[in-house]
Amino acid sequence: MSLVRFLARPMLASSFVIAGLDKLKNADDTAKQLSPLLRRAAETLPFATDEKMLARVIGGTQVGAGALLALGKCSRISATLLAGISALNTFVEYRSADISTKEGRIARRSRLLKNLSLTGGVLLAAVDTAGRPSLAWRAEHLAMDAKKATGKQLKKTDRAVRKAVDHAVGA
Repeated sequence: MSLVRFLARPMLASSFVIAGLDKLKNADDTAKQLSPLLRRAAETLPFATDEKMLARVIGGTQVGAGALLALGKCSRISATLLAGISALNTFVEYRSADISTKEGRIARRSRLLKNLSLTGGVLLAAVDTAGRPSLAWRAEHLAMDAKKATGKQLKKTDRAVRKAVDHAVGA
């Protein structure tokens, strides 16, 4: 792991771990923020949703995925989870922010930009292969190499068959 990744992953993950711990401690406040979103989603979801439990799940996921990202273990999956949670948090915080005063609107915009920046950071971490090719790239190139090898073998076999036929007919 490069020095940049060694330093950047824990720095990026720290915000999510702290926010996750805060959500776990203050599940009631988070549930209150999630309530309007869940009321609309409850119409389409086939199961009842418990806001407090969802707040705890989100907090626990943030802590777990943030810790894994910081340690560099399953970092792409962890970063993908954090990107989804970050997008959800961005939406919920933006909708629930106080905009009755100018300071409130400025604070809402500042939090929006911070959350968008964090989402962008974990999206970059989600596609970071640490200098190694992804599984999709490896599979694609393995297939191309196999196709080339098969093509060469077919040409070689074709030449051998033609030579054998010419030899048998000419004999």
